[in-house]
Amino acid sequence: MSDYVVEAESIVRTFNDGDVQALKGVSLRVPRGEVFGLLGPNGSGKTTMVRILSTILAPTSGRATVDGFDVVRSPQEVRRRIGLAGQYATVDENLTGLENLRMIGALNHLHKPYVASRAKELLEDFGLTDAAGRNVKTYSGGMRRRLDLAAALVASPPVLFLDEPTTGLDPQSRQDLWSIIETLVEGGTTVLLTTQYLEEADRLCKQLVVLDKGSIIAEGTSQELKTSLGATVLSLTFHSTLDAARGLELIRDVSPKPANIEGTVVELTVEGGPASAAEALRRLDAANVALAGLTLREPSLDDVFLSLTGHKAEDEVATAEDATAKRKGRAS
Repeated sequence: MSDYVVEAESIVRTFNDGDVQALKGVSLRVPRGEVFGLLGPNGSGKTTMVRILSTILAPTSGRATVDGFDVVRSPQEVRRRIGLAGQYATVDENLTGLENLRMIGALNHLHKPYVASRAKELLEDFGLTDAAGRNVKTYSGGMRRRLDLAAALVASPPVLFLDEPTTGLDPQSRQDLWSIIETLVEGGTTVLLTTQYLEEADRLCKQLVVLDKGSIIAEGTSQELKTSLGATVLSLTFHSTLDAARGLELIRDVSPKPANIEGTVVELTVEGGPASAAEALRRLDAANVALAGLTLREPSLDDVFLSLTGHKAEDEVATAEDATAKRKGRAS
């Protein structure tokens, strides 16, 4: 048995008769029994890769296996071994929580006694026992997402694909879902997680692949990616956005790497640390530009992503599939 649950080699996926390349030769190897992260903004190719691995889409070229079975040649065997929860809860809001889980069991041709026992277990694990008899339309967003994840686990799959599972959740619901994912992995489940949240990747993922515009631009552990930046982040807070813009022009060349400005905060990735901070302060003081605050800190995954791509992971762009669908909708 291979040490890798998922193995993908040179996956290419095009849309719009080849005009749009959503994936450009992506290769992955996902180890058993851990959370493996696909990190990137919307439009980077994360969801396309998950859809290929879960047999929803066929690759234009390349080869992928899940638990040893080819996603194109043996799709039924792949589906028996995976659970899938997407960005948006797909449960039926006109059914109760319990009825949703029973329906999933029936669709998977599972025996009724097993489904009854499994549904009870999952509702308890996901804190939904008290709401089991309520229609899902009365559930909060966090409750729906937990039920959606429970539905993906009815058949006890060894591999779970989670495509941005915490999108749109409040901070507490997000933390709750993270705890559930960690418990699943402790029980032996392998999780492939796509996310554009840096904090999520930092907490959950043992290994990371960073995607941007359909290509892998970096891979490794969270710490390895941070260390690869090899620098300190100088964060300067000004009293106004006007001062921030003026300050940026004064200190831009303190670092050879691009600066980031958001509102009244300017951040520079610098090699010199304290020496670079002193130089920035000298220039600002000479120009009579006052600061509200200054910090030096270690790089975060967000800093890594900004350095690699020139934009933050949360920047919103349309996915290739969504863009294709919109074009088709206008044409119809």
